[in-house]
Amino acid sequence: MDTHRKVIIIGSGPAGLTAALYAARANMSPLVLEGMQPGGQLTITTEVENFPGFPDGIMGPELMDIIRKQAVRFGAETEYETVTAINFSKRPFDIQVDEKEYTADAVIVATGASAKLLHIPSETEFMGYGVSACATCDGFFFKNQEVFIVGGGDTAMEEANFLTKFASKVTLLHRRDEFRASKIMQERVLKNPKVSVMYDSVVEEVLGEVKNGRKTMTGLNIKNVKTGKITHVKGDGLFMAIGHQPNTSLFKGILDMDPKEYLIVKPGSTRTNIPGVFAAGDVADSYYRQAISAAGSGCMAAIDAERFLEAEE
Repeated sequence: MDTHRKVIIIGSGPAGLTAALYAARANMSPLVLEGMQPGGQLTITTEVENFPGFPDGIMGPELMDIIRKQAVRFGAETEYETVTAINFSKRPFDIQVDEKEYTADAVIVATGASAKLLHIPSETEFMGYGVSACATCDGFFFKNQEVFIVGGGDTAMEEANFLTKFASKVTLLHRRDEFRASKIMQERVLKNPKVSVMYDSVVEEVLGEVKNGRKTMTGLNIKNVKTGKITHVKGDGLFMAIGHQPNTSLFKGILDMDPKEYLIVKPGSTRTNIPGVFAAGDVADSYYRQAISAAGSGCMAAIDAERFLEAEE
């Protein structure tokens, strides 16, 4: 296998695979290093109903598989490999996967972001079956149902507000006795009759059952952090709103980042502070964080990389 490429794409969510599709069609023979979670965050989403072109919805993993096949059809190559080190100080750029070394004339970083989770086993078990890290993606599935949101910042308030459009009841679970969200966001949410709050509370366990061969969340065990008392509550959904962490640790001290460690790109482009290195998708987007906006920026990154290489030639 050729270890030197015109373009190497690190990451394989909607941004990385769309970048691969465009780069392949531009005869750049891109190599995609898919990383720890091939397909990105969509692979832990069950049904995706807001990606254009699928009127009946599509399963997240299936959507990513289709985009991958489309990119491969035009000449992209994908490897289930995780990048362990990079050297952007000279060109061609060096990209290491354990003992293996690749070089590239241009690099597209599409490593995405990961929702911060509670790290309890039952949360993982019911992810996509009642547990979600994206209200905008999954709120629609909880019409007239009772849902809980973990968090106390503006994100939690935004998600609570959004979920009141669908759910019959929204309960905010916060481990402290007051929210850190802005006062205006709190007021907007807390005056909604559908919203209630459990302060000083953490999720101890997600409860569920298997119905008709499908896992379903049925409730939660909630612990009061001051008294230690555990309360069992019924519920249909649990949303994590404790923030996202961009997957940028590999690029610390190399690529410019904002205070939350998202990569900074030049306005109106996907260019980073290093010429020839581009960033696309959630790794550089703390605001929209949608599959379609990630795919759009993947397209931009491939075009930016193509024009960069053309200008060099």
